[in-house]
Amino acid sequence: MAEAKTKIDASKLYTLDEAIPLLRETSKVKFDASVELHVKTGIDTAKGEQQIRATVALPHGTGKTKKVAAFVNPDKAKEAQDAGADFIYGEPDIAVIKQTEKLDFDVAVATPDMMARLAVIARILGPRGLMPNPKTNTVTDKIGDVVRALKKGTIAFKNDSTGIVHAAVGKVSFSDAQLKENIDAFLDALRRAKPASAKGIYLKSITLTSSMGPGIKLVL
Repeated sequence: MAEAKTKIDASKLYTLDEAIPLLRETSKVKFDASVELHVKTGIDTAKGEQQIRATVALPHGTGKTKKVAAFVNPDKAKEAQDAGADFIYGEPDIAVIKQTEKLDFDVAVATPDMMARLAVIARILGPRGLMPNPKTNTVTDKIGDVVRALKKGTIAFKNDSTGIVHAAVGKVSFSDAQLKENIDAFLDALRRAKPASAKGIYLKSITLTSSMGPGIKLVL
């Protein structure tokens, strides 16, 4: 890490054309590292109406295939399965999750009529960021469309308690063009997600990094 940091000028704001080659040069891990964006926003996190929560379809995905669980009634089960859902859950499965608290999926979707039934496992799903939510389009009657989008690379994002939004936008092995298109798509979606009541500077800083790599500050 110390060696990698010497290649980055901490006082400089880099363009994407400059930052992406530098990202690869400073990625020292032996696996295909994730590429992450960390964006500090100017929202007031104490105000509920200023929370950021949205989704974006990355043109080239994240490089990781997500396991998708669909909580649906039997009439929607085939639609979810045909769309590529890894798990199809109904009421009996919710009871099992309540008892065991075991989960093996990365994202959950549900039809609106299943949300009341999910209340009994909200304390299990919620802390892990897995509770379906209309704001991230994971509560929907168009279950097949949403499952397909998630499998192709749609990601959800939200701010943390300090107003920073974190997102994985690809892998180091992606081409420069793929990373640029994914990053541009994410930043466009983040700008569109600006809360109407947010005042002042919305995007304060943008940092690009690889897994376990040093941060590279980008031009806003």
